[in-house]
Amino acid sequence: MTQKLPEIPKAYEPGKIEKKWYDFWLEQGYFSPKIDPGKKPFVIIMPPPNVTGELHLGHALTDTLEDIMVRWHRMKGEPTLWLPGTDHAGIATQVIVEQKLAKQGLTRNDIGRGKFLEVAWEWADKSRRNINYQHQMLGTSCDWTRDCFTLDEGPSKAVRTAFVRLYDKGLIYRGERIINWCPRCQTALSDLEVEHKEITGHLYYVRYPLADGEGFVTVATTRPETFFGDTAVAVNPDDRRYKDLVGKEVILPIINKKIPVIADDAVDPFFGTGALKITPAHDPTDFEVGKRHNLPLVDIMNPDATLNENAGPYVNLERFACRDKVVADLKDEGLLEKIEPYLHSVGHCNRCQTMIEPKVSLQWFVHTKPLAEAAIKAVREGSITIIPQRFAKVYFDWMENIRDWCISRQLWWGHRIPVWYCQDCSELIASVDELSICEHCGSNRIAQDPDVLDTWFSSALWTHSTLGWPDDTEDLRYFYPTSVMETGYDILFFWVARMIMMGLADTEQIPFHTVYLHGLLRDENGEKMSKLRGNVINPTEAISKYGVDALRFALTIGSSPGNDINLGEGRLKASRNFANKLWNATRFILQSIDAEMEGRAIDVILSKAKNLAQGKLRVEDRWICSRLNRLIGSVSKLMEDFQFGEAEQQIYDFTWSEFCDWYVEIAKIRLRNQSTPSPLPYLVNTLETSLHLLHPFMPFITEELWQSLKQRLPNNDQMPASIMIAPYPTSDSKSIDPEAEQAMDVVIEIIRSIRNARSQYRVSPSKQIEAQIYADEFLPCITSQARVIETLARVHPLSILTRKKRKAGEEALVIVLKGAELVLPWADMIDRLAEKERLAKEREITQTRIAQLNARLRDSAFLAKAPPHIIEKEKEKLRVLEDKLERLKLELSQLD
Repeated sequence: MTQKLPEIPKAYEPGKIEKKWYDFWLEQGYFSPKIDPGKKPFVIIMPPPNVTGELHLGHALTDTLEDIMVRWHRMKGEPTLWLPGTDHAGIATQVIVEQKLAKQGLTRNDIGRGKFLEVAWEWADKSRRNINYQHQMLGTSCDWTRDCFTLDEGPSKAVRTAFVRLYDKGLIYRGERIINWCPRCQTALSDLEVEHKEITGHLYYVRYPLADGEGFVTVATTRPETFFGDTAVAVNPDDRRYKDLVGKEVILPIINKKIPVIADDAVDPFFGTGALKITPAHDPTDFEVGKRHNLPLVDIMNPDATLNENAGPYVNLERFACRDKVVADLKDEGLLEKIEPYLHSVGHCNRCQTMIEPKVSLQWFVHTKPLAEAAIKAVREGSITIIPQRFAKVYFDWMENIRDWCISRQLWWGHRIPVWYCQDCSELIASVDELSICEHCGSNRIAQDPDVLDTWFSSALWTHSTLGWPDDTEDLRYFYPTSVMETGYDILFFWVARMIMMGLADTEQIPFHTVYLHGLLRDENGEKMSKLRGNVINPTEAISKYGVDALRFALTIGSSPGNDINLGEGRLKASRNFANKLWNATRFILQSIDAEMEGRAIDVILSKAKNLAQGKLRVEDRWICSRLNRLIGSVSKLMEDFQFGEAEQQIYDFTWSEFCDWYVEIAKIRLRNQSTPSPLPYLVNTLETSLHLLHPFMPFITEELWQSLKQRLPNNDQMPASIMIAPYPTSDSKSIDPEAEQAMDVVIEIIRSIRNARSQYRVSPSKQIEAQIYADEFLPCITSQARVIETLARVHPLSILTRKKRKAGEEALVIVLKGAELVLPWADMIDRLAEKERLAKEREITQTRIAQLNARLRDSAFLAKAPPHIIEKEKEKLRVLEDKLERLKLELSQLD
């Protein structure tokens, strides 16, 4: 310990330490857990980012929250697996690759399926490398030896197996049903892939002539271009207006086709005229009505949303161009009664934002009701806990009303549906393995279904496919079920619910015990982040400017499960300032150790604290030990309850205020005076423990500082090689000392009150002022801290007396505190007369300005012409001035 150790740099530069420590952790293999049958593992399977580009701020939040959990459990000594991976993102990736081809003047059909998949794989591999690099930049301590991709052979086999099993059970079927069709992507979409937007459209009132020539029925529709597919007009059976028309026929305008008038309870008699056109092939409600009344299905749309041959003279017209022509033609024939503005919700593809087209199509579906029943039971009976609990109700509402899931997509990129069709015997075969001949007739004239599965189908298997299912692997036996599924509340149905359903169906076990849902990120004003608003924070740029730890801290401090998080430059700067504060405090402590090492053996000093009875310690040492152990207990409970943001806030408050602002400053005085006992043992213990507490949240700076501290500690060769594998602190109840806490609270309140008074009355920082403190119960403690009060509050002379010795009638500022009375004579602080004159003058100016603002806000001309935000601004000015006036009055009364 005699060798002089290098000082840590004066300024904290995060970029110089982050890669160094991440590479060290990787080299040591700390991220890869060892299977230990005697210990229960902690497992998180990373929500796989899409291979569609770079990570965004939402991924940074997910990474940070999961890394907090993982690092904490690892420090608790649990075998901890955080398995990373990426998602092939079917539609999203195909759209990107098609856009790349379009820049070369090509389409996917020009190059064919095989070449297209080559290009898509090149993109995916490049994107995966970039995404993994960004994960590592954020400090994610996941096991890269188990990195997975949804199109890897293991997950692909799991997908085929799950499909075939469900098909064999009758839970996957092929049928003709109404689906959401995207004309741009030219594929079916599930209900969850449709984004509904409020659109200001029109309600068209169209006259359908009665076939018997005795008048017409007027129907109201938002989509007149679909009337070519009408196969009935429906009315409510209880609607007396149309009672005599049920059973009659009407003639479709323009194409002169007869269709019946039917009665059905699905018709809302208060919508439009109460008579609805029924288009079973292009509306989900009409499809159900059509099934009940055996109506034919007439599909009028091509895949690109142009009209097909069933539209007669309008064939090949684009759907909205067709609408305009139909409306014009109806008007010419006198069959358009009126048009009204109409606000309604219209579905759009959530990938390309094209307006979707409901249409009948032959697709593959999962019959979800039986799967949902087991998933509902798992949550309702407590096998799976959803945090925050309020989302359990949302989960139940959706699961109890779940509809069959359309899983086929008319794409090339993704998991090909494992079904083959025989062209000779017309049989259909679902198989896990590739087929070359028909299992029924032996023909080699078989073809695989050209469609791929919905991306969310493979994502639904993620918790077990990544661990080796359907094979009986060691990883699957030990690490499944997993512990926590952490993700955003916005994909509770997209993904979480489906994982629960498929996990139970495939393994007969729940996929995880806890679902932790984080909120969405917003800017510092609570606005949604978007490129259009220009308020998006790029995580890479934020890291470059503030460092990884500051970004992680800003993303999570004070946050709570399920609640949105406001993030802006102010929060990032505050987090960077905290890192700097911690760095500077550590630097001081290390310098103090080095100074002691030059004069006497540091191990002697550091060991002394362990031999001192608690009652003989100085009150500030007892206080910091007590506060630290209270913090450890509170943080441990908060971490167990998934309240990571509050745990972080409490560590921040303790480290910044109680440790750095108070104990370190008090210790500086003792070290300067070389008083005994030395505060170094308590400085070192508190610092090291705080670094351990903080490590899951800020891994890089804590490792750097802990390593520098470790070099200076006795028996450091017996300490762990890294803070990330050091034990997480546990609270020592014997160190909780309410008496010391109460005493130091009084001392701190005295110093803080003197500082506030100095600031309020503009006393020069260099000027010493007189202070008198009167107390009874806390007199010994306050007396023992006289040097601290003098130094930190800049007071001299300082008198500390019993309350009965206080003289009345002093010209002084008197502040009554919880455990003492503080008297600050005016003579030492200010020229009372001059200060009263200054405050009186400021009071008059403020009163005048208030009167002017009140007059303006009563002026009807101003209120009529000024924009609302200007009026609100003036009101805010008034509130500020009124608050200032009250404070001026208070200060004047104190001087009197």
